[in-house]
Amino acid sequence: MDVKGVVWLGTRTAHFDEMVTFTREILGLRPRLLKPDFAVFECPDGDLFEIFGPGDADHTFMSCPVGEFLVGDLEAARAAMEERGIEFIGPVHKAADGNSWSHFRAPDGHVYGITSHPSHPSHKRAGD
Repeated sequence: MDVKGVVWLGTRTAHFDEMVTFTREILGLRPRLLKPDFAVFECPDGDLFEIFGPGDADHTFMSCPVGEFLVGDLEAARAAMEERGIEFIGPVHKAADGNSWSHFRAPDGHVYGITSHPSHPSHKRAGD
């Protein structure tokens, strides 16, 4: 598996409004999407930070912040990890823009993810 970087970070919190304010006003990240219990912020390089509030039903597995590792071939990376006994949570998720991701439980008991983002700059670097 060829990890190219950490490209996504998500957190589920009971302090949703405070985290949105912190991310916008202290970290200075630009909001891409703001909805009740769901916010997406974009870093200058295109990487994302997402905040899930207590009313978000899709991320109840998150007990701490979750990072996702960028890989070139998500299906191959997942298959290789499963062969090594890594437990995945649910199916591979696919977005209309070509991005895909899948969450797994690591040996430390926390949830992480692998993601494929075909237009990410890491895929365009020489030698990749």
